Amino acid sequence: MCDSDHNLIVDLGGIRGLIPREEAALGIREGEVKDIAVLSRVNKHVCFKVTDLVRCKTLLPGTEEGSDPGFLALLSRRAAQEQALDYMLSFYRKGDVVDAKVTHLESFGAFADIGCGIVGLISIENISVSRISHPRDRFVQGQNIKVVLKDIDYILRRFTLSHKELLGTWQENADRFRIGQTVCGVVRSVEDYGIFVELAPNLAGLAESREGVEPGQQATVYIKNIIPEKMKIKLSLIDCFEGGGRSESRYFIETGHLDRFVYSPPAASRCVETIFT
Repeated sequence: MCDSDHNLIVDLGGIRGLIPREEAALGIREGEVKDIAVLSRVNKHVCFKVTDLVRCKTLLPGTEEGSDPGFLALLSRRAAQEQALDYMLSFYRKGDVVDAKVTHLESFGAFADIGCGIVGLISIENISVSRISHPRDRFVQGQNIKVVLKDIDYILRRFTLSHKELLGTWQENADRFRIGQTVCGVVRSVEDYGIFVELAPNLAGLAESREGVEPGQQATVYIKNIIPEKMKIKLSLIDCFEGGGRSESRYFIETGHLDRFVYSPPAASRCVETIFT
């Protein structure tokens, strides 16, 4: 729980721990981080270092009246984060693939925890190759994902993250489909010249225009042609209806390191790539 002074009370099993507000997150003491970073920890697991063990003089909030106050462990989440951040800045490299958890979503991107509360930003254009209107089209808060370290700022001690490179190349995604198939997708964009339907997070095709179709709808489409040299998939729209609007992410890369990611197939007339080093 969090008390009225924004100190965190931590259940350690046999005893309780206290994380003072200023020790609850990097940046709280300096006023660089808002108290929501503390409040959002309630009812969640938290990393910390034990700084002291003292005998309680009074009951902590939430303790049953009349019980022995017992011992209290003084904890610091800030110290654990500083140690984790020092390690990451020393040993992580641009292009490393790491585990992450989505912490919150904004219109411009998704923030993800890459360990011990160290958060990096995945800008919306780096979430997937298929364009989305908002990160909630791809993620939900608390979702476990994979990310690649796109950039490391050693001065500001910050990480920039990317996600799309782990979702496969154009060819890897296109190989999951065949001409003549009828499949489902998500309408991502409605233009004057046609409708873009997402078949996978890193693959979209173009169908003919039709009135009444809106972004976010589920679509049933017939695959008319697959053209690797133009990175195009031609579709025929069969039906549209209201639906979830989120495709399941399939990772083609889950561990390791990337120096370079080439999205476009060898036969394509242009090269679409990401350079990490």
